Amino acid sequence: MTERLRRVSRALISVSDKSGLVEFARALAAEGVELVSTGGTRKALADAGLSVLEVSEVTGFPEMMDGRVKTLHPKIHGGLLAIRDNADHAAAMRSHGIEPIDLLVVSLYPFEATVAKGADFETCIENIDIGGPAMIRAAAKNHAEVAVVVDPSDYAVVLAELRQHGGATTLALRRKLAAKAYARTGVYDAAISNWFAGQLSDPAPALRAIGGHLIEPLRYGENPHQSAAFYRTSDLRPGVATARQVQGKKLSYNNINDTDAAYECVAEFDPQRTAACVIVKHANPCGAAEGASLIEAYRKALACDPVSAFGGIVAVNRKLDAEAARAITDIFTEVIIAPAASEEAIAVVGAKKNLRLLIADGLPDPRAAGMTVKSVAGGLLVQSRDNAVVDDMKLEVVTKRAPTNAELTDLAFAFRIAKHVKSNTIVYAKDRATVGIGAGQMSRIDAARIAARKAEDAAKAAGLQAPLTKGSVVASDAFFPFADGLLAAVEAGATAVIQPGGSVRDDEVIKAADDHGIAMVFTGTRHFRH
Repeated sequence: MTERLRRVSRALISVSDKSGLVEFARALAAEGVELVSTGGTRKALADAGLSVLEVSEVTGFPEMMDGRVKTLHPKIHGGLLAIRDNADHAAAMRSHGIEPIDLLVVSLYPFEATVAKGADFETCIENIDIGGPAMIRAAAKNHAEVAVVVDPSDYAVVLAELRQHGGATTLALRRKLAAKAYARTGVYDAAISNWFAGQLSDPAPALRAIGGHLIEPLRYGENPHQSAAFYRTSDLRPGVATARQVQGKKLSYNNINDTDAAYECVAEFDPQRTAACVIVKHANPCGAAEGASLIEAYRKALACDPVSAFGGIVAVNRKLDAEAARAITDIFTEVIIAPAASEEAIAVVGAKKNLRLLIADGLPDPRAAGMTVKSVAGGLLVQSRDNAVVDDMKLEVVTKRAPTNAELTDLAFAFRIAKHVKSNTIVYAKDRATVGIGAGQMSRIDAARIAARKAEDAAKAAGLQAPLTKGSVVASDAFFPFADGLLAAVEAGATAVIQPGGSVRDDEVIKAADDHGIAMVFTGTRHFRH
């Protein structure tokens, strides 16, 4: 690719994001670039003492219809789209008095931010940019001649190139900027189309667009031979994508995936009601607990599976305090994520220079609607977020014995956790803490047995005479297809069961529970997770 230098003599600037605007425009003017602008952008530049031509002076038409029509004009789009070395294009420009535009700088109306603020329908509609995307796409198509900038972070790159090449840009830079420009309009249109689908309550629109903004490129993906990058969407759900990293190494692909799993799980616990802690390893909780304090919740969660917790992700639902921070940093931990942290806690974590501490400034709402996306070969699977919460479910007692109040508390706790464990899932819980978790098994009976075995291992490590599954309750993310899974839980010591129900063999399973004096409730809601 040759440099194909194109001198910048005229720039059209129209931005809603005015960060760095005046400094950039002043530097362009110093390079001899004529400035053309619109509305608020023109005012900001003029107020800064810069000479700037109003778009209406170029087009011969005033802004009209509340600013909806200002740049949609042949003298603007002709200046952007004309191929300079094409004789017919040059003749058309001369004939119609069209001057070339060599640099376009546009940031679009803040549609995504307007939606995030909860604005009404009409306000959101008014924040859909029309002229901006049209100009961006025109300039990007004609990148052989025109440079297009859609991100203030590229101002410095453009200025450096102008200075290096005597006021000109290279084809290499123009191509890079064009690719980014098309991606920006794509993300913008995706946000609008998905918002519209939500407004129409349409779960399956004929066309579905997905877009994101780069947070950072990652060293690699799940494995070192895979490339990866981290993007944020217009869904401003508190979590790993919106969190501020206070310290530690860069997050890896697996760190991000596991941290998201941990924070979504711990958000099931209302911080006004209880402190809670979840420890995740390979996207599955290996320990979770409620407590009067974060340190109590952490210690109870850790006791479930201290072996797996080594090198895990810790999420808490309250402001991280120094006492909890000291306990968490006693063993090797990859990431801590919390809605907030005290300065003393930050200092404690700071002693472990590689440990990542993320502050999310809030908890995600487990009841909030949303969309999840998974890629498959040649396609996308799109579904609504699993926002079913056990507190909202009507529990049906199906056995002769009803659960006690203490069992009901633990049953609700266990079902909260089962929602966030890979299927097939079995979770044993006692005193609002997990005591055994069986995750991602092909059969439910295997999940029950593995969870019980891990409880036995944890009991031996803690010097207990019996595993904590004795006298525990058990949650299953989906129905028991046979009584064998239930009987494995009974053998492990469970006294009460929570499950969705709905099997053709429910009567067989209920009878097995009654035969062993077990209380069982149905939720009517399953939590498959893959």
